[in-house]
Amino acid sequence: MKGLVYSTGCALFLVFFVWINLAKAQEKNTLHTLDTITVTAQKQEENAQEVPLSISVFNDQNLDDLNIDSVSEIADFVPNLSIFFNGASGMNSPSTRGIHAFVESMTVSSGLYVDGVPILSASGYEDTLLDIERVEVLRGPQGTLYGKNTETGVINIITKQPDNNFRGKISAEGGEDEKIQGTFNVSGPIMQDKLFFGLAGKYYDKDGFIENSLTGDTVDDRNHWYGKGQLRWTPVKDLDISLIFARLEYDDGANNMGLTEDGSAMFGLPSLDNRETATDVGYNKSEVNSQILKVGYSFSDTFKLTSITTNRVYDDVRFADWDFTELKIMETTVDSRYNKLAQELRLDSSTDKLKWLLGIYYDRDENDINTKVDSDSPAFQSTSDRDIDGDGYAVFGQASYSFGEKLSITAGLRYEEQEVDFTDHVAGIRENETWNEVSPKITLDYLIAPEIMTYASVSKGYRSGGFNTYATDPQYMTYDEEKLWSYEIGMKSTILNQRIIVNGALFYMDIKDMQVNEAVSAYESYLTNAAEASAIGGEIDITARLTESLSLNASLGYTNIEFDKYEDALGDYEGNKNPYAPEYTFNIGAQYRNSQGLYARCDLIGYGETYLDKENKYSRDPYKVVNAKIGYEMEDLDIYAYAKNLFDEKYDTVGIFDGLYTVYSEPREVGIKLTYRL
Repeated sequence: MKGLVYSTGCALFLVFFVWINLAKAQEKNTLHTLDTITVTAQKQEENAQEVPLSISVFNDQNLDDLNIDSVSEIADFVPNLSIFFNGASGMNSPSTRGIHAFVESMTVSSGLYVDGVPILSASGYEDTLLDIERVEVLRGPQGTLYGKNTETGVINIITKQPDNNFRGKISAEGGEDEKIQGTFNVSGPIMQDKLFFGLAGKYYDKDGFIENSLTGDTVDDRNHWYGKGQLRWTPVKDLDISLIFARLEYDDGANNMGLTEDGSAMFGLPSLDNRETATDVGYNKSEVNSQILKVGYSFSDTFKLTSITTNRVYDDVRFADWDFTELKIMETTVDSRYNKLAQELRLDSSTDKLKWLLGIYYDRDENDINTKVDSDSPAFQSTSDRDIDGDGYAVFGQASYSFGEKLSITAGLRYEEQEVDFTDHVAGIRENETWNEVSPKITLDYLIAPEIMTYASVSKGYRSGGFNTYATDPQYMTYDEEKLWSYEIGMKSTILNQRIIVNGALFYMDIKDMQVNEAVSAYESYLTNAAEASAIGGEIDITARLTESLSLNASLGYTNIEFDKYEDALGDYEGNKNPYAPEYTFNIGAQYRNSQGLYARCDLIGYGETYLDKENKYSRDPYKVVNAKIGYEMEDLDIYAYAKNLFDEKYDTVGIFDGLYTVYSEPREVGIKLTYRL
């Protein structure tokens, strides 16, 4: 709680500081305005400050300035968003407004969309942010427009479109632990006004920080390759066709994990030092391939048809030694494939008075999950070969109507159905299940003044049901959807002649049929819908342009989410905090960029206490990190020195997976970056 008070005080001081300095600057007539940001959060182009929902937006310049390379790093700058690293590259799980999905559920609480590709599972929940137009982070249920597994939010990534302008950029980066990173992107016309191309690529290599006590070598080295290509064709004025394809390869060492004292005791092993292992065993050679076909046709200035066809394959290929010794107690091999094909077709119209859209959606999942556990102990040995295949169908619509110049109403509705088949080829089990859900939303927004908009919304979100793949008792084979109703009021303001933006929201969530681990005996537990919970919280975002050179930003999020009902064979957890729900998040940043080329930036980032289990026995302590960057920018060439986690703060997640394991935090990274613009 002290950390929350501290961060709140810092935010209030920043507001006061910004207000005073802007007032002084206004007297001297030296103010410079913030740019207007256009978003497609509601699948139509709108001014971000006119969208009645809680949203954070990052354009390509923001991403460069903040030194953000991947989706997981975005969370540091978004209130009430955390993305938990589960030890292996590509295995991340988001928590938005205190709602988090267990990794074993194969779902997420906040969907990730990359150029329309839906990523709705922790497996492969990551993407490389290269040649990006913008990233939109939507908070609150987004089920009406996005559907399942957008229970509390959406991260929407949009790639830059190539056009008649030729542009390109090459970057080289080097740093501690022999880090080497190189990126490039280039785009332009093949045939003026008709055909365009875009290419981007990245190479990343860095030594690990977990030491093998027997050899002295590091075991968690990282090596990634990424490539993206795009063709855009505009054969006639109103038709726009884009084909995008991308590939990401991992060639990593062992997981960034270790045993806790409880974990060592379970295996009967002595405790190892922090960030130390006694084996070289472990690798991650996963791959991601995606293809996107976008077709847009404008019948008129106000009426448009859009089709988005996507295919994404995540090959999860990993090997892990879960006892971290030379002994063969528990070693797991994973060789799985997750394939999602999706199609969305929608019509939309936008006029001064009325905006509306109608759409249909279909997706097909084909998941082939194969794992093998080797051990000298028969109790730990197992082999699994499971298929989880399913079809999803949805129809949805949303409309906004303005009553005069101040009052508007938005209403939306989605019906979605999933048909899922489960096959266990080893146990000879076949099951199928059908889930369906209706996701409504209604919002009122009102202009108090031309620069200040308030809104109130009621919306429903849900997370898909699923299968307990290890269950033998029929009553625990499946579990149902998790559902919540969210009630939100918010305010968006662009004040002092567009020199300062202050956005805020307060929310209450009522969560039913909550997906939790229920112990049905002292030795057996499954995912069930055994809990109910409620959450209350708020968030605030501030951006200010003090002078032509100096800008400030800050955000603060707070969430209190507790179980109202949750009891199993091992205890009663009513009143306990929901796991993986930081009590608060905050960031405060200042940036200086002048016309002579000098650049400097510093960010303070913080997270509150985060419980890791239903008993609230294990938790990650509050922590703060500082990032810094300084450089010189020329017409074509930029050079920077940067530091992530400048003071080498350790914020390990100690006690995940029932208190047995620790996921290690990343140590300080200091480096130099060169960027050349073609």
